[in-house]
Amino acid sequence: IISTIIVYQQLEYIQTKNIGFDKDQVLVLDETYALNGNQEAFKNDILQLAGVKHGSQSQYLPVSNSSRNDNTFSKEAFMTEKNGINMQVWKIDYDYIPTLGMELAGGRNFSKEFGADSNAVIINETTAKMLGYDDPVGKYIYTSDGNSSNQGIALSIIGVVKNFHFETLKEDIGPLCFRLGQKPNGMIFKISGASMAQIVSQIESKWKKMAPDMPFSYRFLDDSFDEMYRGEMRIGKVAMIFSFLTIMIACLGLFGLVTFMTEQRVKEIGIRKVLGANELSIIHLILKDFLKLVFISILIGSPLAYYFMHNWLQDFAYRINIEWWIFTASGFVAIVITLITVSYQAIKAALMNPVKSLKTE
Repeated sequence: IISTIIVYQQLEYIQTKNIGFDKDQVLVLDETYALNGNQEAFKNDILQLAGVKHGSQSQYLPVSNSSRNDNTFSKEAFMTEKNGINMQVWKIDYDYIPTLGMELAGGRNFSKEFGADSNAVIINETTAKMLGYDDPVGKYIYTSDGNSSNQGIALSIIGVVKNFHFETLKEDIGPLCFRLGQKPNGMIFKISGASMAQIVSQIESKWKKMAPDMPFSYRFLDDSFDEMYRGEMRIGKVAMIFSFLTIMIACLGLFGLVTFMTEQRVKEIGIRKVLGANELSIIHLILKDFLKLVFISILIGSPLAYYFMHNWLQDFAYRINIEWWIFTASGFVAIVITLITVSYQAIKAALMNPVKSLKTE
């Protein structure tokens, strides 16, 4: 019971934690290279549809099964092994940040009004911290030009995006920067206040006109996000099923045991009633033996559950705290289940006519 509660809480935490971007109602189109250079025209056509709020042309997505590119950067013009920082580089367009609902902690987004943005970058808060800048906007970072020379290319930092999770919550948020550019192999659209099925049908219709030879395929960003935690979801389901089965088997065992014990003590119970014992005291007599065992099991099971679940949670860089009330609630549930299971036979034995149990003596 303890383990099931902790697994459920961690899965709930994953689903509800602010991950730094809006994953809901985001339509993802892959293999848009099939549009043969008409990506921008296609995107503009889709943006004219009612219910399509934003759109961006990029194949980089904040889920672990998306495209990834790494490069080395430095705050020094001359890079060495000591001052280099390896970080992910995502090529995005002007609309990527608003499409995914990301927030800027400082500076600005890429803009068509600034022609020099081709030599600009937007970094995340982790990168700013690693560079040691209190206010990195306006500063420069340098990256290799691909030649053997260690002399770096200067890139101006124009903005800092608030940290968002682009890997699972098992990993810390790493350094990342955005550069202005378009990748022809993916698009994302933010849908709002409209029938999703209707919009998908309209997008498919436009796709068939521009790329008739390529099948139309799409997915949703929240589904890709959930896919990252498929293993954890499976663990949660298995834990709940086994918890239910364990409780059922335990209840059957308790019921059989209390039936056996009351049958063995039927004459003892009859004698006690003849000597003046009331039904409540008889019920208490039977229940206390089982409750002692339950309390012992709680004392044994609680530290074991804490040990194993604490180790399981260590796989997550972002995780819940194991609260004391989980053990209290689990113990209470175990006691209630025991009382419900045992009480039937205990009450039946307490209400039995002592004459019937003693008439053979």
